[in-house]
Amino acid sequence: MNAIDNKTKFVLAHSFVDKRTKAKCIKFLKQIKDSCYPQILERYLSEKHKKKKDRLLFEFVCDKFANYGSAFNKLFYRVAKLYFGVPIACKKYGLKHNNNPIERHNGKIEDRIKNIRGGFGSFDGAKHFMDLQRVLHNLVNPHQELKGKTPAEKAEIKIDLKRNKLLNLIRFFAKLRR
Repeated sequence: MNAIDNKTKFVLAHSFVDKRTKAKCIKFLKQIKDSCYPQILERYLSEKHKKKKDRLLFEFVCDKFANYGSAFNKLFYRVAKLYFGVPIACKKYGLKHNNNPIERHNGKIEDRIKNIRGGFGSFDGAKHFMDLQRVLHNLVNPHQELKGKTPAEKAEIKIDLKRNKLLNLIRFFAKLRR
């Protein structure tokens, strides 16, 4: 499971699971709540005096998987909007929202996994691979759609990694561990 900000392409949360149970969906969305809830709540508090239909709240978009809807309602009821059951490429049909960014991200991960010979060896190995993919996606790899910026740069997360981003990222975290 993955969650991506539509504007910055920043991966907000991910979870490598064997089944998308309600409990795992809640745990997944809790990652977003733990890191972003102050911003979501601030927006809600500034908008709650308006009529419900006129509020400019943070918007979540997902497919028709029922556990996403119930997990969202448990964690973000009232403070954010959920567009549930959004199909791929729905802008083509005149709809405002789509889930293309997440579908593209998932497709890139699937392509990468297909190239790994011999598999991961274990569920933990696959989980570690997904963690690394998230770091590379957010902090190292520039995106053409973002005009050569990384999602972290677009989201204005200030880590000066200069030219050799991966090496400098490793050095940055090595300093933190000392």
